[in-house]
Amino acid sequence: MTQQPNTVDLLLDLDETIFRQVADWKSPILDGTLPSLSEIASYSRIWIGVSLGLTAFGGAKGRRSAVLGMAAIGVTSALTNIALKGVTNRKRPQREVPAARRLVHPESTSFPSGHTASAAAFSGVVGREMPGLWLPLNALAGLVGFSRIYTGVHYPGDVLAGWLVGKLVAAMVRWVSRRFRRLQPATVQP
Repeated sequence: MTQQPNTVDLLLDLDETIFRQVADWKSPILDGTLPSLSEIASYSRIWIGVSLGLTAFGGAKGRRSAVLGMAAIGVTSALTNIALKGVTNRKRPQREVPAARRLVHPESTSFPSGHTASAAAFSGVVGREMPGLWLPLNALAGLVGFSRIYTGVHYPGDVLAGWLVGKLVAAMVRWVSRRFRRLQPATVQP
């Protein structure tokens, strides 16, 4: 009697199949841009830069959004890089991508993608607080996530899980912020 594969095995096989499809793509434009984007996203440098811009030029709403976005990154980073990566043991993909776009494989486990989680958390908070930035921030966050697959350091499932974690943390940070603002006494205007 043949044993049927379970759902987890099927999802892992699908994940590896999609990864191999992406690894086989050939695009000089993506090869020249996505590795750099992925490296710049390390340590949340992109989001720190956006926060500095919002702080300098976004007025009170920009400053509040920047603080909330960075808070979301802090919570997300702790959750993904300490808690979740600490309990998972998924190895990173083998180096199947062309050499021109390979990154040095991080020492941590692969699941979930911390870069993607931070990008999703920041774009989830700031994009909601400042709706005019929703599309560009989420597009950039999506590119960061895709760059992690394209450069061979994450499987698509790692990126999807990171995206979901980041968006959930963003919703939580916004909820806490709204509750906190309601508790603050009203400011008396002269």
